[in-house]
Amino acid sequence: MRIVVTGAAGFIGSHLAERLLADGHDVVGLDAFTPYYDRTRKESNLRAAMASERFGFVELDLRTDDLAPALDGADCIIHEAAMPGLPLSWTDVAGYASCNVVGTARLLDAAVRAEVGRFVHVSTSSVYGRTATGDETAPTRPISPYGITKLAAEHLVAAYREAHGLPAVVLRYFSVYGPRQRPDMAYHIFIERLRRGQPLVVFGDGRQTRSSTFVADCVDGTVRAMHHGVVGETYNIGGAAVQSVLEVVDMLGQLLDVRPAIEFAPARIGDQQDTVADYHRAAAAFGYRPTTLPIDGLAAQVRWHLDSIAP
Repeated sequence: MRIVVTGAAGFIGSHLAERLLADGHDVVGLDAFTPYYDRTRKESNLRAAMASERFGFVELDLRTDDLAPALDGADCIIHEAAMPGLPLSWTDVAGYASCNVVGTARLLDAAVRAEVGRFVHVSTSSVYGRTATGDETAPTRPISPYGITKLAAEHLVAAYREAHGLPAVVLRYFSVYGPRQRPDMAYHIFIERLRRGQPLVVFGDGRQTRSSTFVADCVDGTVRAMHHGVVGETYNIGGAAVQSVLEVVDMLGQLLDVRPAIEFAPARIGDQQDTVADYHRAAAAFGYRPTTLPIDGLAAQVRWHLDSIAP
């Protein structure tokens, strides 16, 4: 298959591109290198994929550039690209709406014109709101501009499916972590501060829980959904266990052999309190079962961080 991956230079997109190449597919990676974090890190993410002759990369912006040439001959699009993260979305609503809504609408339109046979849209557990503990039928009540724009993008996918017959599947990721995690994400920040002997800032009381998903499990669920997900369905893609923030900090301290010093700060507006991924629908439809235990996934992220980030 010829598969287009948007956001291919990002944390998850780069892992996904490598997995698809390993499975024997031809992959076209798209990325705009928006300045959310340093471009050199994103270029480093692409290094392994760029070494394959079956990988082609196109730098373009979904919001403004002509998408038709990049989608020519595509059998499937996996739409990973988005403006991520909760805090910044409160101060850059226009940017989030532009990237997550306008960019998605233009991609959907181009996909219909290209007669793409499969569209996998990546969304987030943030669409559920403060708690994400039920299955995919739970009410969607996002509490941040980020979550609102991602839910709007889901509605656009549904509209294009209804109006144009686009064969689309929606995935809702739960707190992905692992090697190449973005530098603004909590586990990356915790590891960096712990290795430097600096105190950690925990927002809230630290008892909030996350159904964090190791990146390899996330990628496996995405590939399975590409092949076997039912058109029109939405699937949660979550982790193998649930931990509180304080439990994660304790594990990282053990892995780095340091005693964490914690400073507590008020909870941030828009942050989720508890997430527990109910992925029974994905398990039934395409055999999704995360296998990475938190301590093993965190150990992999620590090793990568020390090898790739630490001076």
